[in-house]
Amino acid sequence: MELTGRLTADATVRETKDGRQVVNFSVAINDSYKSKGSDEIMKVVTYFNCSYWQRPAIAPFLTKGLIVELYGRVGVNAWKDMNGEPRADLVFHVNSIRMHGGSKRNAVNEDAKQAKSTEPTTNSNDDLPF
Repeated sequence: MELTGRLTADATVRETKDGRQVVNFSVAINDSYKSKGSDEIMKVVTYFNCSYWQRPAIAPFLTKGLIVELYGRVGVNAWKDMNGEPRADLVFHVNSIRMHGGSKRNAVNEDAKQAKSTEPTTNSNDDLPF
């Protein structure tokens, strides 16, 4: 299965009891539709908790706002909360990740790098008062 969405937070790396590392992150997928007989556009956001076991070194690149294309399989976690109410969430077990476009944070960092590279260089000794 393939999903394309935007990361809702920076990825984190966790270690299991047996020493294996897993990258965890959440993806939001936006969708919109028009109800039959209505001109109102309905917007729906679906959130998937994702787990990626293959290369934990990718975690620093998975930052909030980044658009990713994910390949893998969907699973469901079901449990009862402390009040005994049934709860569930969708989990996407990721096999492959493709990054598309940068997050806003990466764009700001790139802008800062470009600004630094275009600043004129001055000799620091010229500004000395003595």
